[in-house]
This record gives sequence, structure tokens and C-alpha cells, in this order.
Amino acid sequence: MADAKTNGVSVVTTNYVPGNMITSVIGPVFGIIVRSRGIGGNISAGLKSIVGGEIGAYTKMLKEAREHAIERMMDEAKQSGANAIVDMRFDSSDMGGVMTEVVAYGTAVVIQKDNSKAENVTLR
Repeated sequence: MADAKTNGVSVVTTNYVPGNMITSVIGPVFGIIVRSRGIGGNISAGLKSIVGGEIGAYTKMLKEAREHAIERMMDEAKQSGANAIVDMRFDSSDMGGVMTEVVAYGTAVVIQKDNSKAENVTLR
């Protein structure tokens, strides 16, 4: 996710928000979700693994889990007074072969528009 803005919180994977300056660093924020694969999904995945190919149910589950993790992270940032999250990343892990944990994390910051004029840089 290069740049998303919802609910008044900008989220970027970079360590800055173009056109803005960071005025305050609040600290790390997390959005965590644990999803169960379900017995039907495990059976379907087991059969699919025999013949190969994408396991659509898992792809959909992980996509939705990432979206929910981002929403939770953004809520935590907003509650802390931030209006942006920089360096957003994901992590995931398997829990007991039946559950998947997805974590979205980043640094909550306060940003404001940077109206200063950039200076030209020359190399000698």
C-alpha cells in the first residue's frame, strides 16, 4: 500500500509523506487480527495442494485480514492523536495449522503541509 487515506489518517510505506513534514512522532501502532481457516477451507486446500494452483479461499481470507488489520492500526493511531502512519508493514504467522495471525504496524505521527520552498541542490 503506497498511500491510503481514510478516516483522516494517511498511511504510507515510506518514512515520510510527500508534501508534508512530520511535526511529532507518537510511536508504534499495531493492528492485529487472527483468522481461523475452518475445516472446510483446510479440506479444500488439501485437495487443491494435490493438483496445484491458487487456493482462492485463503487468498480472500488473507486479503480481508490485511484490510481489517490496517483499519485497526489506523483506529489506534487516530485515538493516539496521529493523522498519519509512516513505514507501514505487514507480518503474518501460522498458529497451530488452523489459524493465521496478520499484523499491520507502523509509526504514528502528526504531519502538516510543508509550504516551504525547496532549494536547488548542485553537485560540484
